[in-house]
Amino acid sequence: MDLRHDIHRELVVLRERAPEITGALTCTVDGMLVTTDLSTGNGTGTEQTAALTSALLSLSRKMTDLAQIGRLEETLVSAAQGHTACYAAGPTLVLTVLAGPGANLGLLRIEGRRAADRIAAIAGRG
Repeated sequence: MDLRHDIHRELVVLRERAPEITGALTCTVDGMLVTTDLSTGNGTGTEQTAALTSALLSLSRKMTDLAQIGRLEETLVSAAQGHTACYAAGPTLVLTVLAGPGANLGLLRIEGRRAADRIAAIAGRG
């Protein structure tokens, strides 16, 4: 089986389950792009997004350690025109999800975590 194909399929399923999601990507914890399902024309460079995802994951994990609040579940960045959420997908991958400005954040969180768990399981097979 091709792990990248299976992970990409999870991104497609994620967008089908939550139509407010405008795109998603998976990268390694060191910022190397694995696969993407970002909408064209969204102005986001996928390699830059992967690199920033890695940095954001690292900072978020440090913050949870310093604050002594347990294992990191997600990092959510909300802005005037949408949201970006990052989820650890096992020890080696990160899932980044983009959503538009009126997105249901509860649904985004549930589906993002579910997809991250599935991606972690796929990566664990390899």
